[in-house]
Order: sequence, then structure tokens, then C-alpha cells
Amino acid sequence: MRAAVAVIQAWGAALIAAFQFLTRLPMPIALHYDDALFRRSVVFYPVVGLVLGWLLVGAGKLLMLVVPALPAASLLLSVWIALTGALHLDGLMDTADGILSHRSRERMLEIMKDSRVGAMGVIACVVVLLLKWSLLLELMTKLLDADALLLLPLVTIWSRWFMVAAISRWPYARAEQGGGMGGMFRGVGWKVLLLQTVVAIAASWLTVSVSSAAEYGLATVTIFGMVALVAGWLIARYISGKLGGLTGDTYGALNELLETLLLLVILWLLSR
Repeated sequence: MRAAVAVIQAWGAALIAAFQFLTRLPMPIALHYDDALFRRSVVFYPVVGLVLGWLLVGAGKLLMLVVPALPAASLLLSVWIALTGALHLDGLMDTADGILSHRSRERMLEIMKDSRVGAMGVIACVVVLLLKWSLLLELMTKLLDADALLLLPLVTIWSRWFMVAAISRWPYARAEQGGGMGGMFRGVGWKVLLLQTVVAIAASWLTVSVSSAAEYGLATVTIFGMVALVAGWLIARYISGKLGGLTGDTYGALNELLETLLLLVILWLLSR
């Protein structure tokens, strides 16, 4: 009995840790953070994506009731950033500063570790935010003929799913330097990846079942999963080729880039 309680407590702590790390949602519970807790927490990254996605759906629908689509899209993007504390945008900017400097591997890693943001980081952030804003605007204008926003959780689920895939399948680039925060995830293997894939599929099915795409549920989930897998693999392979692996910053960059691409997938599906 004690063993069962200990297991439940361990996984409950992992769920809370996932929300505390990836979001700014109030979770006033003190946890003892260690590598084991971080590794368990990644199983719940798709759950975090599900909750974030539905919060965005609710915020988007509320905003559409009180303001036109243009400011509504801007405010929804602001809510999106606030919910995550710009964690992944920070990783995107650091990654862009490093990768786009075209220096040696060691120098790129040093640049990424610098807390200051350079020109490439600012440009990458502005471009991604503009793309997200324009895609959200398109989705909100399409609410007249389709419940487009109901597919938003698929974006936040599968972008976070691939972060775990990247953690488990690519080496950590700072291993010989003592590691940064991303090093705490080392040791995530196939079992964890498969478990969180099941969680991602279940969360996606729940989302699609209440959307306008319900009759195409399996196909819709498959499309999002495959786009995240293929595009994420290509981006991660490119970054890993430059850095000799991935880092915590690159996980955030992958999330931002995949979120943007998956928003485009929603528009593509609606057009068909």
C-alpha cells in the first residue's frame, strides 16, 4: 500500500512539475526538484499542451465577443506568451543568436549562454510572433464558417510532444561543459517517449472529438503528429549538426517553430 501511495505521489509531483516549469499558471506547491523529477515530468508535457490550448480557446472566444478580430488576435497572442512566461521565446532568441552567428560550435554555445539578446535573436522573435499573429488572425476570421479555434490544443500538444522526442533522441550538447538546465533531462529514453506519445494521442483525440473535425478525428490527429515529427526531426537534425547536440534553448526554439507551423496546418485543413 505504501509503495502504491509513493508511486502516485511521485507521478503527481511530476504532473505539477511539468506545469510549474512550462507555464506561469499558479501551482503553489513546493517540490524537491532533481533530475528524476524532471525526467518523469516530461510524460505530462502533452497534458500541459492540452490545458494551455483550451485556455487559449476560451480566451479567443471571449475576445471575439468584445473586440474585432484584429485586436483579438493581438491580445490572444499576448495571452499565449503570458501563459508560458515567454520561456520558449527566450530559447528561440538564444538559439538564433548562436546558430545564425555562423561561428565555431564552441563559440555558438557560448553565445547561446549569454543572457544578452543579439540582433539575430530579436529578428527571429519578431518574425515568429508576426507569423503567429497573422495565422491567429486568419483563424479568428474563419470562425464565421468553422470552429477553427477548437483545434488550437493540437498545436500546443504536439509541439510539446516533440520537445520530449528531441530530449530522448538527440545528445545533449553541453554534456562536457557540466550542462545547463537542459542537462537535467538526460536519461529520458524510449519508454518515456512512448508513454508521453500515448498521452499526446489521447489528449488530441479528446480535443478533436468536440471540434468540427470530429468525423475526421484519426486523420486529423495523424496529420498533426506526422507534421510535428517530420518538421521537428528536420529542424533538430540541422541544429544538432551545428552544435553537436541539443540544449535547453533549442528545445524552446523547436517548440516555437513547431507551434507556428502547426497553426499553418490548421488553416490548410480548414481550406480543404
